[in-house]
Amino acid sequence: MKKILGILFLSLLLSGNSYAKKFVKLPKDVGSGSKFYKSLTGKGYKKHGFQIVNKEDGHPVRAGSQSIRFEVRQGDCGKDSDGGWSDCKNDRERHELSGGDSAMSSGEHWFSWSIYFPKDHQNLYPLSNAFGQFHQKNGNPIFMFKELRKGYTIVRTITDNDWDYHEQNLITNDEALGNWFDILINAKWSKKEDGFFKIWVNGDLRYDYKGPTKSKSKVYQKFGVYRTGITRYLNYVNIDGINKCFSEKGSTSKENTTLFKLEMKKFPGHKNSINLFKKCNNYYDVKDVPTTIIYFDEVRRGKSKEKVGIFN
Repeated sequence: MKKILGILFLSLLLSGNSYAKKFVKLPKDVGSGSKFYKSLTGKGYKKHGFQIVNKEDGHPVRAGSQSIRFEVRQGDCGKDSDGGWSDCKNDRERHELSGGDSAMSSGEHWFSWSIYFPKDHQNLYPLSNAFGQFHQKNGNPIFMFKELRKGYTIVRTITDNDWDYHEQNLITNDEALGNWFDILINAKWSKKEDGFFKIWVNGDLRYDYKGPTKSKSKVYQKFGVYRTGITRYLNYVNIDGINKCFSEKGSTSKENTTLFKLEMKKFPGHKNSINLFKKCNNYYDVKDVPTTIIYFDEVRRGKSKEKVGIFN
C-alpha cells in the first residue's frame, strides 16, 4: 500500500511540475532517428510555437503530407527544465526541440533536414536567429545554423574561446525566400584532428571542415527558432530615439561605443545592449519585434547516408 501511495505521489509531483520535460514523438512523415523534447517548458512555451501541420491546410511540405512549423512571437521566452536558465532574463526568445536525451559521444553520424523560409520572412539582423545547433552536454554549442547579415550561415565554436570562431554563409537572403532547402550533414564527433563536419545544400557541398568537432564528451541536436539579442534589434531600429535619449540624458563612453556598433550593424554585447534599452526605450517609436515562422521537414539521423539523405 505504501509503495502504491508513493508511486501516486510521484506521479502527481511530476505532472504538477511545469518545467518537466515534454517529449515529442515526431510522425515518421517528418522525422526519425532521434528522441526530442521541448527545449523550454512552463509558461514560456506556447501552442503556436511548435506544430505538426498538413499540406491539405495550405502549409508548405517538402515530402509526404506533413511538416513541422515553428513560430516565435515577441515575449515567447521561458526557462529550462530545471529552472536554471531563463531566456526572458537573457534577452532571448525561442521555440525549439532538443535531442538532449539522444546525445552522441563519438563516431560518424549522418543528419538531414529540409528548411523552408516563407516568402514574407524577414532577416532581423542584428538580432541573431538560430534555426538549429549541435550542442555539447554541459558545454557550449559547437555548430550553429544562424541567420546572420548575409543569410543562413554555419557558425563553428568548438570551444568557448573568443578566437575559436568561424562562420560561412550557406544560403543567401535573396535565394532563401519561398524555397525549400535540403540540408545533409556528415559528422564525426572527436576531440582529435580526425574529426570532420560536412554540409551539403541541395546536393552541393558548401562546407567541409576537418579537425576537432567537440571539446566535451557528448553532443546533441536542437532545431527550431532561437532568437538572441531582442533588445539589440529594438535598439537598432530606434537609433534616432537613442540619439534623442543621449541628447537629453547624456551618455557615457561605453554607451557611445554601443551606439556606434549598432550603427555599423555589429554586436555591442548582450549586457551593453540590455542596459542601453533600459535607459532609452521610452524614446523608441518601434516597440515590436516581427514574428518569425520557419518550417522543417524530413529531420532525420542515421549511421549512413542512405538512412537520411532521401533527396541526395
